[in-house]
Amino acid sequence: MAAALAGLGLGLSLIIAIGAQNVFVLRQGIRREHVLAVVIVCAVSDAVLIAAGIAGLGAVLTVVPWLVDVVRWAGAVFLVGYGMLAARRAWRPSGALTVGAQPAGDEQAPASRPRLRGVVLTALALTWLNPHVYLDTVFLLGSIASTWNEQRWLFGAGAMLGSVLWFTALGFGARYLGRWLSSPRAWRWLDAGIAIVMVAIAVSLVWPR
Repeated sequence: MAAALAGLGLGLSLIIAIGAQNVFVLRQGIRREHVLAVVIVCAVSDAVLIAAGIAGLGAVLTVVPWLVDVVRWAGAVFLVGYGMLAARRAWRPSGALTVGAQPAGDEQAPASRPRLRGVVLTALALTWLNPHVYLDTVFLLGSIASTWNEQRWLFGAGAMLGSVLWFTALGFGARYLGRWLSSPRAWRWLDAGIAIVMVAIAVSLVWPR
């Protein structure tokens, strides 16, 4: 139990920080668009990465460190692209973006709900093209788990549970923010904030340290 609780605490502390993945889950939760699929993709991806770290993938990546650089640059390019799309939505919205209700007056609702495939692919890209995931989840969490010796998988199970709890709370709890995001102007501000966060994270990935 001690190992599982330690893994739960560390897992939550690593995942709660604001990042591209959390911003995407939050936005999908507020819009109530394929929330369950996004939560499952993010939680399962974290579980796979945690298991890989415990199984020793971190040691393999230390032998071929250039893989981290490849992921870093690929992630930066993707984040800039996603940020530009959010900036475009903020600058030129395609209609009212109300949550959970039809817009009032003569405003026109969005033409269609985004396809499940596109949403899932975006969630996968934001997870697997984020080098911080490998540094935190694979290297850091995997190395700490190894200190628990034969209980390392209990530690990992606790960390996996933390991911499930966090993404579920973030995705399905975000809908309660809808009352503050019931106007097109509020959504334009939200998309503008998303654009800034995504581009800032992209810059931080490639900025010389």
